[in-house]
Amino acid sequence: MSHPTTTLGPDTTPDLDTTPGQGIALDARGIRFEGGPRLVLCASLFYFRLPREQWRARLAQVRASGYTCVDVYLPWNFHETAPGRWSFEGRRDVAAFLDLAQEEGLYVIARPGPYICSEWDGGALPAWLGLDPQLKVRQHEPRFLDRVTAWFDQALPLLAERQYPANGPVIMVQLENELDFFDCEDRTGYLTALRDQAVRHGITVPLIACSGQGDLEGATGDVPGVVPACNFYPDDDSPHIEPEVRRYAELLAERDLPLLITETNRRHRTLRRLLASGASLIAPYLQSSGWNFGYTPSAGNWGRPGNFMSHGYDFGGYVSSTGTERPEYTEAQILARVIDTLGPRLALATPTVPPTPVTTDFPTSSSPSALRLDGGGLLVAVPHLGAGAGTGTGTEAGAGTGAGTGTAVVNGVPVAVAADSCPLMLVDVPLRPWGNEGTLTLASADLVAAGEGVLVFSSEVPVTVVVGDTRAEIPAPAPGAPGRATAEGLTLVALAPADAVRLRATDRDGTVHLEALEPARPAPAPVVVRGARRRVHTTAPERAAGRHELPPTLESLGVYRGRGTYRSTTDLTGVDELLLVGAADIVDLSVAGRARPTIAGFGATRRIDVREATGSADIEAVVEIWGHANFDDARLPALRLGALRGLGTVWSVRETTDVSALWSVHGHWAGRPAPLRELGGWSSTRVGLPVTYTREIRTATAAALHLKGVVEPVRVTVTDGEPHAADTAHEPPTAPVLTVHAEDPWIPLPAGTHRISITLPHHPSGSGLRAELLALDPVTDWTCSAQDDDLLTGFATEAAPRQEVEVLLPLSLAPGEEAWLDVDLPPSHDGLLLRPDGTQIRLTGWAGGECVGRVWVGDRPDFSGGDADVLWIPPGWSGLTLLVRGAAGPEAPELRVLRLESAD
Repeated sequence: MSHPTTTLGPDTTPDLDTTPGQGIALDARGIRFEGGPRLVLCASLFYFRLPREQWRARLAQVRASGYTCVDVYLPWNFHETAPGRWSFEGRRDVAAFLDLAQEEGLYVIARPGPYICSEWDGGALPAWLGLDPQLKVRQHEPRFLDRVTAWFDQALPLLAERQYPANGPVIMVQLENELDFFDCEDRTGYLTALRDQAVRHGITVPLIACSGQGDLEGATGDVPGVVPACNFYPDDDSPHIEPEVRRYAELLAERDLPLLITETNRRHRTLRRLLASGASLIAPYLQSSGWNFGYTPSAGNWGRPGNFMSHGYDFGGYVSSTGTERPEYTEAQILARVIDTLGPRLALATPTVPPTPVTTDFPTSSSPSALRLDGGGLLVAVPHLGAGAGTGTGTEAGAGTGAGTGTAVVNGVPVAVAADSCPLMLVDVPLRPWGNEGTLTLASADLVAAGEGVLVFSSEVPVTVVVGDTRAEIPAPAPGAPGRATAEGLTLVALAPADAVRLRATDRDGTVHLEALEPARPAPAPVVVRGARRRVHTTAPERAAGRHELPPTLESLGVYRGRGTYRSTTDLTGVDELLLVGAADIVDLSVAGRARPTIAGFGATRRIDVREATGSADIEAVVEIWGHANFDDARLPALRLGALRGLGTVWSVRETTDVSALWSVHGHWAGRPAPLRELGGWSSTRVGLPVTYTREIRTATAAALHLKGVVEPVRVTVTDGEPHAADTAHEPPTAPVLTVHAEDPWIPLPAGTHRISITLPHHPSGSGLRAELLALDPVTDWTCSAQDDDLLTGFATEAAPRQEVEVLLPLSLAPGEEAWLDVDLPPSHDGLLLRPDGTQIRLTGWAGGECVGRVWVGDRPDFSGGDADVLWIPPGWSGLTLLVRGAAGPEAPELRVLRLESAD
């Protein structure tokens, strides 16, 4: 008769212990729950990026992956939809989401901001904060903290009521987010104020603050009671991950704190390296993907400025935006089984390096990590960072193991390691906790189950096991064909990963019991939609927003998400150019009836050629908010955190003058009187040291100084008025310093006399700078109208359109022309992906009473975050309506066809 010795699986983990007690404790050895020490795998899962109907299934999916925790942002501006207007209903019912997490057996790390980043509109800071010029976001400043208090008064009680262990799953609360990326003037004061608010609201679980680039003090202000956490986003193939992570583990251990990695990459090969380097919490960011509904994505992040976030919010985590499990999902389950099998011994482990060097014939870590397990023995991570075969050492373990397999020597024993893997090998581990005598001297593969008389491993290659002094080789398993061996009275079983995740019980004789596979559901064939119903004789209503001397910001018109229209008439006689300053973020500009290519410059000054227009000309601009900046990027005005949206200022260019000559030189032995050179033309042997060029500029009107050829940032000072004696002497004038970047090399100047000083590193092989001065007149008398997201949604989802006609695709539009289309959808179990095909069009979709998202087809800026070419219509969200807008560009706007694909 067979006797099951181990029963495994995420579904067997007991519900959260919610009995009263001490809750969560942190020290240098890890995280202690009421039930004992625990290493925590945490997946990001955001209620605001999923339909409410899918919350439970997505939470259960995370739990089934073996992860025991989710981290959850609470976006301030998702809940305060307008100043003082709060919403916690429907998809905003975060309390219900937290309760579901507890029901599904998951812990929660709650992240209420006030700033969250998350590629979310404004980083969750409400857009209207920027309307107060005295308010300074993310600073120890009373106006901002008053608004934060209003938000925390709403959010923190919900968290306090659901803290572990008494009433719910919340085990930690994060204050702020990656503050070390931001120029906060008083970090200690700011974090102290946030901490005090959390304490006032009864938060008793650990308060944490994460560093985005390893600056622990910059993230926490070293405030007592605020625990530093770390975010790591390394190159997955870097050989240097381990020593970096161990350094932070050591720094935190000096404070008697564990290493909490609150964000990191999603690949489990990398996560294993972090675990072995001492992390007690590992929270890969966005393992479970979602969607940017409506107008919620941010704009402008990462690398080249001015990119947009796609409707799909997906960075390749183990679950796609539509809920599909990727291969990393299996990797998650295997790692979770290793953690469960080792239990407290792993949770209390301390990081070190292997006492015996690990040698390999494949690329690996420059300094491998190991963990000293509580109770004895080591866990050694051996990453194979290559994708091809090893060099071949001729060892017996390496022979015949197949392409992509290399050989490592661990504890003096050669073992096989699969390419693109990181097995967690055990060395000198006592077997008594699993009911067996002796020592596991070496195991070259992941131990996923252990019990009396049996050890079970997961591997794709042969497994080497040494028990005491007895060595056994287990053949490489295949799906449905386990490998087996014996040593010192133990049955050793190797399962392919696909079988290991289905393991439910193992008998002492090596018989394994697997969970049955669910039959795959065939995906429906794509559907091509060639027709729709077009609403005729109607346009979305506009709200009149008054007449203004200069174009106001959209936020000042009450548009925090949505769009607005600006109209004016100006005399273009003798004018060849307009100068557009500060436009943000998507601007469809028409001058004298001619549409210009869509501008997405995020405040960068733009020259508009209007030579074909004469006399009085109408100017119209439709400005759409794609999203407020979520990252403080100083290169463009509209990418600063808290920057507002709108048309900016429009100027007529009356005259253009080259002012590249007659600059006086200061620095690199230039004496008195200061030599006169062209801008950037001084010769010196001191390459890279700064040189300052100074010149007086007079202008009778407002003007703009354009520096052409800027590569590296240059420093500029502007002193207004007649020059002082000191300014004409050897030293350049003293004034506030501006930094001018290649992305926006313009300096605005009011009418008057100005002393301009430009300081740049000496670069004799560079192309040099040129300077031109544009004399400007403002375009004034603007009539504005507004369409916020509530108004557009109300129109799109109205029950009875006034009149419709059937139209067949393709549908041709003029630049700036719009069409409202109602589309019939077939039923779908998992939702539908709508993939439009066309040129130079932007589509906004509504279904189920809500704005789903937006797609830009044709010539467009860069997009990040997922598939930028689809809209997802969740199951049960009926009544698809599309707003299709033509945009000027290299091709005529046309919607050719709509393709519907199953989302499963």
